[in-house]
Formats: sequence, structure tokens, C-alpha cells
Amino acid sequence: MREAKHSCGLVGVFDHRDAAAFAHLALHAQQHRGQEAAGICTSDGRRLSKHAGLGLVSDVFNAETLATIRNPNAIGHVRYSTTGGCSTRNAQPLRFHAGDVPFAIAHNGNLTNASEIRARLENQGITFDATSDTEIIGHLLAANDDISVDSIACALDQLEGAYCLAILLPDRIHAIRDPLGFRPLCIGQLEDGSYAVASETCAFDIIDAEYIRDVQPGEIVTIDKTGLSSTRFGPTNLKRGAACIFEHVYFADPSSDIFGENVHLARERMGRQLAREAPADADLCIAIPNCARCAAIGFSHESDTPFGRGFTTSHYSGRSFIMPDQAERERQVRMKLRVLKDVVRGKRLAVIEDSVVRGTTTRTKLNELRRAGATEIHLRVASPPIRHGCYFGIDFPDPAKLVATDRTIEQIRAFLEVDSLAYLSTEGMLSCVGMPGETYCTACFTGDYPIKVPEGFDKFAMERPPRNIQ
Repeated sequence: MREAKHSCGLVGVFDHRDAAAFAHLALHAQQHRGQEAAGICTSDGRRLSKHAGLGLVSDVFNAETLATIRNPNAIGHVRYSTTGGCSTRNAQPLRFHAGDVPFAIAHNGNLTNASEIRARLENQGITFDATSDTEIIGHLLAANDDISVDSIACALDQLEGAYCLAILLPDRIHAIRDPLGFRPLCIGQLEDGSYAVASETCAFDIIDAEYIRDVQPGEIVTIDKTGLSSTRFGPTNLKRGAACIFEHVYFADPSSDIFGENVHLARERMGRQLAREAPADADLCIAIPNCARCAAIGFSHESDTPFGRGFTTSHYSGRSFIMPDQAERERQVRMKLRVLKDVVRGKRLAVIEDSVVRGTTTRTKLNELRRAGATEIHLRVASPPIRHGCYFGIDFPDPAKLVATDRTIEQIRAFLEVDSLAYLSTEGMLSCVGMPGETYCTACFTGDYPIKVPEGFDKFAMERPPRNIQ
């Protein structure tokens, strides 16, 4: 039923005989970060092999396909498109050559100057096969005769926006995080001493890897036969960071540790803070699953309101965002989340939601509670109103489609058809996470963008034939 589409997920495993299988498992663990496409590229020390396709990890891979790419080094990717459409040609990792050296690249994030760089490269005669901003990074790297840390840093200096990268070469993996650190990327070590990288630590849990540390903003980590090495790139005098606070609000798995702290505990603190800021006179506290459960637990404990389950979740229904029209999407939502009528009937409900983006599916579920006999519905949202578009890897760049953009809280309440509505304050949200406030990007709530953002951004802007193809 979720309205915000996830960013992508990365994994890399170096020098392990089961690298492809471990990458496959790690992608499963990060499936929540992207459900449009999945892919793995591996290396035997000389050549690269790839398998990728549209759909979930379980749709794309099986024992036979994994056997065809079994090699000791691997990177993998699960995708939700924030630039470029959902197509096989955009399924990552993408492969390139720098001179005679093959390499593959997987990307989590969104470049804000992608169209500008692509136009420049096309004018230089470079042909594009895909339509994502990842291909732009690949072509910048491929302009060199060989891939070195220096040539990578030179290419990265041309990029603006959010990017975490896993780059596979025959003899090494590079893991990279942009200078502002928008998205998480972490390093782990397997029992045999091999190294792995992933967007979230939940990927390490499934392959029995021990979390070591995060890739730091503005860092290129190289993993090869000698172990780990590190190089810094980009400006060194930045006065702020841009760790995406929405990772803690919604994106990341509750079991993961990102930006130095556990996601579930951060969300539980947000729920507690929400109860202090906006208590509700209710008989029962319930969550709109799944991510809001953490905040609902915190709200229940802090307000001393009994915690209950108002919905049951079907794991076999399709995904509502792929339905062709709103009526179909709402039917899909009702299939996925069904109300426990005997639980909510006659109750005054404090309903906890992690965020409200467009509001249409949230309203559908709240109406289902009313139809089931809830006498009052008091919606509490464990994040501030989303009033501004995101250009850094979350799929709501158009503020006109956000329920809170031009509405007051009372107008949003009327639209959602609830008895009362309150949001967590920005200050309250930031008080629940560990790093200083200036370390996070809160632009979707505050409009304070950490870098210049484009006007009229369109994720499909590059969905056209390359200019130099007749």
C-alpha cells in the first residue's frame, strides 16, 4: 500500500567461492529497496559474467542461472527507477569497457545533473543504450584507458546529486559514497576473511558477515587481494551532510543499522516523541503496517495506550503501484491489508503511520477502519508533512502530487476523513536520531536542499533515442 517508492539496493562480495550465491541472498534481504529489477555481475579474475532481469529477486534468479555466473567476485543490485524507466536495458549492474578492461557498475541514488552530462557526452559521439543515470557514470569511467582510483575520482568530480556505487573489475571491487553521504553503504567481513559491501546491514545478517564500518561520505574503498584500502575524493570543507532522514523514517529495514544506529530503535523513539507532542484519547493504538509498527510500539508505550493489531497483511497480493488506475490500486490495497473487524469495532483508534505522501492509499485504509466500525480515528504520523519534492533517489519529485504541499493540517485531516491529525515535528524527528541535525537531508519536509536542484525534473527525461543514432 506504500506510496513512496524505494531507492535501490547494492551488494558486493570479493574473493569468496560462493560470491554469487551470497550476493543473491543479500539481494533477497534488501528486496524492500527495489522491486522492479534485479541483477548480479561476477568476475573470475579476467572476465565478467552477468545475469539480470525485471521482477523480484526470486523471479530473476534460480539455481541454474546462479550456476552460470558462479565466480569468486560479485556485485548485485535491486532497482526501483528514479531516473529512466523500468526496462531490461536499465537492469543493473551495467557493463562497460575502459580500453581492454571490462567493468560493471551498480548505483543507488539519483544524479541531479544527469541530463546535462548526457547531452555533453552525446555531443562527443558517445552512444547510450540505456536511459538511467547509471550509464552516464559508466561512460565517464570508460573514457579512460584503464580504471584507477584517480580516474574514478576525476569522473566523480563531475557528478552532482546522490550516489552510492559498487564497481566490479576483474581483480577488485570499489565501493563509493558521495561527499554528502545521502544513502547508506556499509562494509562487512565474512567468516573466512572475505569482504562484502551492502546498502544495509540486514544483508550481512543473511550471509553471516560481521559489520565493520560504513563507507564514509566522499570515500572510495578498494577491496582486492591485499584487503581494504581507502581514498578520499571531493571537497573537504563541507559544512553539512545529507544523510537521508527518510531512510530512518521509512526506507531501511528495521533490523538494519544505518548512519550509526538501529532503524527500529530510531523509529520507536520517533513514536515516543510523537506521543509526547500529539497525544490521542484512544482505546487502542494500531499501526498501518508494515514500517509504522516500530513507531506505533513507541507511541503505545509512551502514551500508555494498549497496542493492538488492526490489519492482517497478505503476502501474496501484487504490488499496488503497478496497477493501471486508481480504482485498481485501491482494490489491490484492500487485498493486501484486511481489517480485523472484531478488533477495531466500537473502538477509538490512535492510528500510527510512518509518513503520508500522496494520501490516497492512506485514506483508503482509514476508510476501511471506519467501515469496520471504528468510532473515532486519530491519525498520528511519525514524521513531518512532506511538502517538497525529492531529487536524490525517492520517487516524489513533483510537489503537486503531495497531499501536504498546498494544504493546511486541517485540510489534510478533511481529505483523509479522520477525526484528528497530527504530525511529528521536524525538531522532534531529529531529536530521535544520533547524528547532529545538520548531518541529515530533510529537504522533503523543510525545502532546505543541500545542493541546487533542477527545475522541472522528469525521471523519464532521457527516455528517447540517442541523438547520434539515425
